[in-house]
Amino acid sequence: MITDGYRALRESAALLDLTGRGHIVLIGEDRARLVHAMCSNNVQALEPGSGCYAMFLSAQGRILADANVLCTADTLILDTEPEAADSLAGHIDRYIIADDCTVHDATAARAVFALEGPAAAELLAKISPADVPGPFGNMPWQAGVIAGLSSTGQPGFRIFADSGQHGAVESWLLGVGAIPATPEEARAVRIENARPRFSEDFGEKQIPHETQLLHAISFNKGCYLGQEIVERVRSRGAVNRKLVQLVSDSSELVKPGEKLTLEGKEVGEVTSAALSPATGKQYAFGYLRSEVIAKKVAVRAGQVLLRATDRAPA
Repeated sequence: MITDGYRALRESAALLDLTGRGHIVLIGEDRARLVHAMCSNNVQALEPGSGCYAMFLSAQGRILADANVLCTADTLILDTEPEAADSLAGHIDRYIIADDCTVHDATAARAVFALEGPAAAELLAKISPADVPGPFGNMPWQAGVIAGLSSTGQPGFRIFADSGQHGAVESWLLGVGAIPATPEEARAVRIENARPRFSEDFGEKQIPHETQLLHAISFNKGCYLGQEIVERVRSRGAVNRKLVQLVSDSSELVKPGEKLTLEGKEVGEVTSAALSPATGKQYAFGYLRSEVIAKKVAVRAGQVLLRATDRAPA
């Protein structure tokens, strides 16, 4: 059944309450240099009002967290998954020695809303007369920030405000016509759009190349934590397994951790799945061995038959 929130995400504009997402604020003259040296993307190239997507890696190249990095006039904001906020703030803080940089975990002090769907920009213009920001762009708004970010892969914007403004911001967005969407509705659209999520579809067991999210990596920047492994994998030219989007006609949802098999041999593992209200199909994420992906053959999770789509994680 197609619900109102799902339809809004697909056809108009939906309101998502993302309060609780990690919100780490860095101040000080060395903030960009420090984060640049600790993440996979080119933070030092950012100008106020711009941003990028990046990963924070261990020395072994494993993914500790991902974040939307937003550069404002006097701060860097790291917008990250709730599961990563505490550990990421602590991880960065441990590397501060003589740097002019202070790390503040402001998660509890922020209300976070998303406005996502084809009409999101039109609705946002009703509460913000300035030009809306482009992808990863940001601009000041009220006592907070509006950024061009999406959690579902639909056109979208994220609004960060003081926690005391939670009710007011929600009322403004509902007042201009946004339709509330549930986490379950948003998750279905996210997986349909091949948008994986840290802690659900990738994490400390993976290196960036296995996720296929290579837009998180600048291959032209200087040294950063984990770069040696990233470059070694790039020079080798391949990884043994990759994260792929899977699709099935079966409505029997596969489960996270369920093994994927081909002719009785284990070739991968499921990470997440959701039913599409629009198509009735099941979409999932899973890791498959590279040679199986190349063959473009169906695999099994128990009795469920799935095929990798041509849509790379984004």
